[in-house]
Amino acid sequence: MLQVSNIGKRYGDTVVLENVSFIVNPGDRSGLIGPNGCGKTTLLRIIAGEEDADAGAVQLSPPDLRLGYLEQGQRYAEVDTLADFLQTSEKALEAAAARLEQLATALATAAGTEQARLAGAYNKALATLESLTQTQAPAHEAEAILAGLGLADVGLDTPVAILSGGQKTRLGLARILVHNPQLLLLDEPTNHLDIDALEWLEAWLRGYRGAALIVSHDRTFLDQTVNAILDLEPETHSVTKYTGNYSDYIETWERNREKQMEAWRDQQAEIRRVRQDIERTKNQALSVELTTTPGQPGVRRYAKKVAKKAGSREKKLERYLEGEERVEKPARSWQMKLAFEDTPESGKDVLVFEDVSIGYGGVPLARGIDQVLRAGERVALVGPNGAGKTTLLRVITGELAPLAGNVRLGTNVKLGYYAQEQETLDPESTPLETITRVAAMSETDVRSFLHYFLFSGDEVFVPVEALSYGERARLVLARLVATGCNFLMLDEPVNHLDIPSRTKFEQAMRAFEGTVLAVVHDRYFIRGFATRIWAIHDGTLRNYVDLEQQRAHAARSTHAI
Repeated sequence: MLQVSNIGKRYGDTVVLENVSFIVNPGDRSGLIGPNGCGKTTLLRIIAGEEDADAGAVQLSPPDLRLGYLEQGQRYAEVDTLADFLQTSEKALEAAAARLEQLATALATAAGTEQARLAGAYNKALATLESLTQTQAPAHEAEAILAGLGLADVGLDTPVAILSGGQKTRLGLARILVHNPQLLLLDEPTNHLDIDALEWLEAWLRGYRGAALIVSHDRTFLDQTVNAILDLEPETHSVTKYTGNYSDYIETWERNREKQMEAWRDQQAEIRRVRQDIERTKNQALSVELTTTPGQPGVRRYAKKVAKKAGSREKKLERYLEGEERVEKPARSWQMKLAFEDTPESGKDVLVFEDVSIGYGGVPLARGIDQVLRAGERVALVGPNGAGKTTLLRVITGELAPLAGNVRLGTNVKLGYYAQEQETLDPESTPLETITRVAAMSETDVRSFLHYFLFSGDEVFVPVEALSYGERARLVLARLVATGCNFLMLDEPVNHLDIPSRTKFEQAMRAFEGTVLAVVHDRYFIRGFATRIWAIHDGTLRNYVDLEQQRAHAARSTHAI
């Protein structure tokens, strides 16, 4: 169905992909993992035809295979409605036809490499038009798909721009399903999805008859959906395939790494033994030569032979150390270092809600909220998309006034806020400027500090608008650490973080001496992080001591409906 052969890609002198090869067969569910910036999105874009490889080839079988590609960030025009975005309207057909005509005109006068490039673009545009013509679903079918994704109340004439992050992700999935793809390429499909939506998507993928290649850092999601892991290694820029889900991969990877470490240790011990033996032999030969006279030629000749043999063994050892048969020491991955130090103490009551109602335009999303967040607690705020989680956080920050009741922060509380769509970052600022504005550090100290968050060299001067989603997430976390907060309010903090960074973030949250309120849907993260659950359901905020209670309540509510 999909064969990727020896794909290579560079950006300037930077190698991103090298000799990447793998096969995805019908029915396969393959998870593509690796640290942020290692080339996962680039590889998906090459497979989808959005970007050209420098070497290698991508082969689809059959050639007219219907491919559905979910990008990490949805692209749409400001005036686009849901119908426009879903490509269920005449507008989509007209745009595709116009694009084809434009390329045909340009192709008629092109030559050389430009002609080859335009020919590829023309073939792709032709395939897009044919796909829209053949697979375009009527409006009523699109509405049924939207309903399945929890967007039944959003009309097809609704502007895409006003949707929440979770709704945009669901809409991107709906756009794919409308055209009935045979191969799915999903880039971070779980971002901004609530737990109910995650479980719906997992169930949908289990029943999907086509194949899927999924980039995700959600470990629970990978465990529930994939039957193979493709590990894109940043050191080699190539892919290694593992059979099974994510937990199977981790078990195999750790076992292989331990075997390699044992072999490396044995090799190092043998190298030390051989070097000591060579050194001892050379010293003995030298001692014989120094303690004998020219009248003892036989002894001296023997000593020289011994010294020559030691030199030969030394050269053989050097060749071994430079050869491919040498066992490499397992590489330590460069992971984000996150530590909240010298956290100032706050009062016992960090956040107090007194009969609070939240919403917009006088219409409440949740009401009657009476809760107290105590110092040192780590609370996960969960609930369906659109239930009011982000609205509640904005009420706490003072960005939005409550419809009723009082919200107050406790004594000596210093609030740090991580916004869901990273809108608190200045797009024209750089990482260096972002930290300099909130911390009294020299440029040297700021650069050293940012190094802990994987910004090195000239990367500290790159504008925020040019950073990847994962890099922006790390920068927001860096700013929170630099400000010395004792109450962290985090809206989807692990979105766009790779698995090693999520692990480090979990460790930092457990070690953080302050208080945390986090909107998060990563079930793996919640299990290791939360001391309590706040769940917004049916206009009410309920308190649970663990996730299982919240899930049981959600199940009862669903059955009641």
